[in-house]
Amino acid sequence: MFGAARAIGNFGNSPKTTPKSEMTGVADLIARPQKPLTQKLEKGSWKRRMDMTRFGISRRKALESGACALAGAAALLVTARADAEPSTTYEEIVRRWYEAWEKKDQDQFETLMADNFTFTSAAGDDHISKRAFKTQCWDTQVNFIDRFDLERVFGNGNEAFVKYLCHTKNGKSFRNVEYFRLRDGKVEAIECYFGGKSTFPSAVSNGS
Repeated sequence: MFGAARAIGNFGNSPKTTPKSEMTGVADLIARPQKPLTQKLEKGSWKRRMDMTRFGISRRKALESGACALAGAAALLVTARADAEPSTTYEEIVRRWYEAWEKKDQDQFETLMADNFTFTSAAGDDHISKRAFKTQCWDTQVNFIDRFDLERVFGNGNEAFVKYLCHTKNGKSFRNVEYFRLRDGKVEAIECYFGGKSTFPSAVSNGS
């Protein structure tokens, strides 16, 4: 640049011999070309592209990991729900129980009771066994029962409450509420709740 300025300043004057040192400097500049600026820019751009690529991969991996985690959680939730829900719903079991009484189906009645079945009521039945329940309740009452109107059936998991109106063959009726505890598709325990003694099933069936 300085050499070019001097050449412009001496335009029209007699030519002047350029010192050898200046010629040497020019020659060195020509012989040793400087690294272009674009190369430095390309290196910076390349680094940014690499950073962005790594960021993109990391983000993709994070999204993939998140998707896998959600899928895994959903699978566990479905499995947990499947394990928590019995194969036969509480309402199906309850309805089959009263159906056995209406149809006088002793095989169905006994099949629905678990081996450790117990029955409790306000009539003095305190967790009586499966065998005692059959003798004291089924054998003495089943032939007096005509039908059940199940007015309310509700529950959750292995528990259920039933409110029913039972019609007897002698034209009378009584209303009870019964709590069921179920396990593995069977009735494990029943707690029966009813009013005064005049409304006990035995009293109604005997015509009292």
